[in-house]
Amino acid sequence: MRLILLGPPGSGKGTQAQRLVQKHSIVPLSTGEMLRAAVAAGTPVGLQAKDIMANGGLVPDEIVIGIISDRIDQPDARNGFILDGFPRTVPQAEALDELLRKKHLKLDAVVELRVNESALLDRVEKRAAETRARGEEVRLDDTPEVLTKRLAQYRAMTEPLIHYYSERRKLLTVDGMMTIEHVTREINRILAAIGAREPKAASPAKRTTAAKKAKKPVKPAKAAKKASTAARKAPKPVSKARTAGKAKKAAPKPAKKVTKRRAKR
Repeated sequence: MRLILLGPPGSGKGTQAQRLVQKHSIVPLSTGEMLRAAVAAGTPVGLQAKDIMANGGLVPDEIVIGIISDRIDQPDARNGFILDGFPRTVPQAEALDELLRKKHLKLDAVVELRVNESALLDRVEKRAAETRARGEEVRLDDTPEVLTKRLAQYRAMTEPLIHYYSERRKLLTVDGMMTIEHVTREINRILAAIGAREPKAASPAKRTTAAKKAKKPVKPAKAAKKASTAARKAPKPVSKARTAGKAKKAAPKPAKKVTKRRAKR
């Protein structure tokens, strides 16, 4: 199973991704982690990314796609993967589609966790207040101000992906405002429904049995023999001469003329 999770910051993508990984035995693909792993491993693509990251630049899409390509070729990704945080733009989605096409792989679904932004901001404010009340320092990236900026960035860059995947009939939308358990159950339900609609290919054994049951073509020699046998068993045509003779014999003979003798005087 190959999935993409879409949703704004705070929608619960990370939690649901981990649950899907455990349920379906697939691997989570985080572009940040993959980039760091490729750099540490010294792969050709990792070495390209290393210099760019060292200078504080953004890694180009083609390098990210190259790292994803290397990662999904590994044995543990054979059962599938789930992408969280990629693609972020339509060009990245197009590049991913092309990569999967070349590898003869299919994207099963894109799950969008739809949430209420106002509710997300309320959550962050409440969490920040509770953190301060405990005398702890609030994380810089866990404030309403930072979340507002991230939500604006998501709308500008990532929301177009919803239309992109909807046009390709890959998008499945789930209400992300439900409880974590309810969201998990709903995702599993719609993924199971997709699997039920897909026609299952016949097994090799069934295909072999079906082929044996199929009518075998008749060989030319057997066909000729059958035709000859049928011809011998068929009633022979009666010639016109024999028909006329039989008709003549069957016709009633004319009655003999009776000659009256004259009485002697």
